Amino acid sequence: MSVLDNVDAATNLAKNNELQLLVFRVSEKKDSAYYAINVFKTREVVESKNHFLTQIPSSHPLLEGTIILRNLQIPILNLPQWLHVDLSDDEIQRSNILICDFNGIIIGLRIMSAYRVIKKNWNEMHAPDSYRLKEDGVVMNDTRLEDGSLCLILDYEKLLADVLPQALVDVEKDAELLQNITIPEKLKHGTILIAEDSKTAQRHLIQLFKKANLDMKLFDNGKKLIDYITQLGESAKNIPAIITDIEMPEMSGFTVIQTLKANPLTRDIPIIVNSSMTGDNNKREAEGLGASGFIDKTKSHNVIPLIVSVMK
Repeated sequence: MSVLDNVDAATNLAKNNELQLLVFRVSEKKDSAYYAINVFKTREVVESKNHFLTQIPSSHPLLEGTIILRNLQIPILNLPQWLHVDLSDDEIQRSNILICDFNGIIIGLRIMSAYRVIKKNWNEMHAPDSYRLKEDGVVMNDTRLEDGSLCLILDYEKLLADVLPQALVDVEKDAELLQNITIPEKLKHGTILIAEDSKTAQRHLIQLFKKANLDMKLFDNGKKLIDYITQLGESAKNIPAIITDIEMPEMSGFTVIQTLKANPLTRDIPIIVNSSMTGDNNKREAEGLGASGFIDKTKSHNVIPLIVSVMK
């Protein structure tokens, strides 16, 4: 039986501010770290030795090449090397490839072994400030396994931005899209609030709003955004729009939407979900909770036109 069998439905988890993580290791060494990824970004784990790797000339050093799986050509990224872990030829032969789906971008991550699937509440996910001290940091947050072991959640969007930048946001497209758009006064003179824990996604959004000459305020997770809005009191009604990711430590985006829609002061503020969790179930869930729009992170250049359209 695969470690990915018997995974709960994403929507049921979201309602309870929960998530499921696939825990894995990138080394066989005794003291090697545990890492994790949201199971809904994964498809399957395959044995490396069963798949021929075709190398790509002049590619990024972390792009090992491609494999063919179910008639798809899938780029393989060297996750251990990104984490400064060197595998021997023998370990590479015994390693596995974790097939992932990021907004429809299918990639393979080299890992040593898949460990197990665990369920966590988002308030059990922690994002120490130490992870944010450096721009090149690769860890976003962490949690604990049952035995107390630390398990690290990586900034996979940063890995994609480093190795396959063409697959992510085209910030230049935003300028073209804004040429024929009339920005509402409330948006022009207000401050958009954004809950987003990925530094890579934060940078894209900062660039987009700077180009549009619009004010925005960033929060590293949903709880910080909600705490800030609570402090605003009556003036919270002046917020023109809110953008939230789904996957965040402390409080998920779905809980953010539920909280805002339950508050008379904030229930009419348009909320846009900006996420790499782009499955139909997540879109339906966001809409059912009251979100005004849903955009995947590779198309974030569309976010301002989307906000304008839902404010009309």
